[in-house]
Amino acid sequence: MSEWHIGVIGGSGLYEPGALDDAQEIAINSAFGEPSGPVTTGRIGKVRFTFIARHGAGHTLSPAHVNYRANVDVLKRAGVTDILAISAIGSLSEDLAPGTFVAVDQLIDRTTGRERSFFGDNIVAHVPLADPVCPRLSDLAVKAAKKAGADIRKGGTYVAIEGPQFSTRAESHLYREWGADVIGMTAMPEARLAREAELPYALIGMVTDYDCWRDPEGDVDVADILKVMKDNAETARTMLARLATVLPKTRSASPIDTVLDTAIVTARENWDVAARTRLDAVGGRLMQLFQSGQD
Repeated sequence: MSEWHIGVIGGSGLYEPGALDDAQEIAINSAFGEPSGPVTTGRIGKVRFTFIARHGAGHTLSPAHVNYRANVDVLKRAGVTDILAISAIGSLSEDLAPGTFVAVDQLIDRTTGRERSFFGDNIVAHVPLADPVCPRLSDLAVKAAKKAGADIRKGGTYVAIEGPQFSTRAESHLYREWGADVIGMTAMPEARLAREAELPYALIGMVTDYDCWRDPEGDVDVADILKVMKDNAETARTMLARLATVLPKTRSASPIDTVLDTAIVTARENWDVAARTRLDAVGGRLMQLFQSGQD
């Protein structure tokens, strides 16, 4: 049993001054390059929350230029136990209108140019990812969203595209045929990396538009997206405040907390020193065990 510490990855407008008690902005270095920016940490009630703006202050990073590895790494270094991602998404389903919230539970990865793993350079790991979203955290987020007054759907498949361009009409129809419900540009490799870092991950998507499949002549309009995002932002912030009230008083262990125990295939005697140093946060639990075994 332990305390909750929720890491929140969201848009630059998600966190507002005064949202946290005892708030501190902290710059944390990552072994995987520059994160999107500093983290802001503090408490809502008795629960610690740590925020990072996925696209940087002022939204200066496109989805393809976000350093997802560094962002997850600094949250792990900050001591978070779980990650809640909040992002704008497009709808691939008639019944998911703009303004709806979706608790995503499955992901299809169509990204192509992003670093997808912390491992592979002298230490190899293969984590299971059949269910990329933590059901416990997702259920708690849904409960909080309902308390915040959100129109939220539990469950949905998210197709992650590379971007920064929106999809073609043919792609949009294809993704619907695949069974995808929503489309976005940021959930992958974010969810992959959270699993490798042994951090349960949940994703609440805010539907901002119907993707281009719906209108045979229309297209996705950024101005419309930004308007819906602005309208949804206050609900999202209220959801986080409600999350602090619905979390159990103590955090019981999750199977994801120890997923690396059976994922690393490189024999310990072959673990490279430089690789162990890079993984001192992401795989810190195992690195410490290894070090104590060598003393």
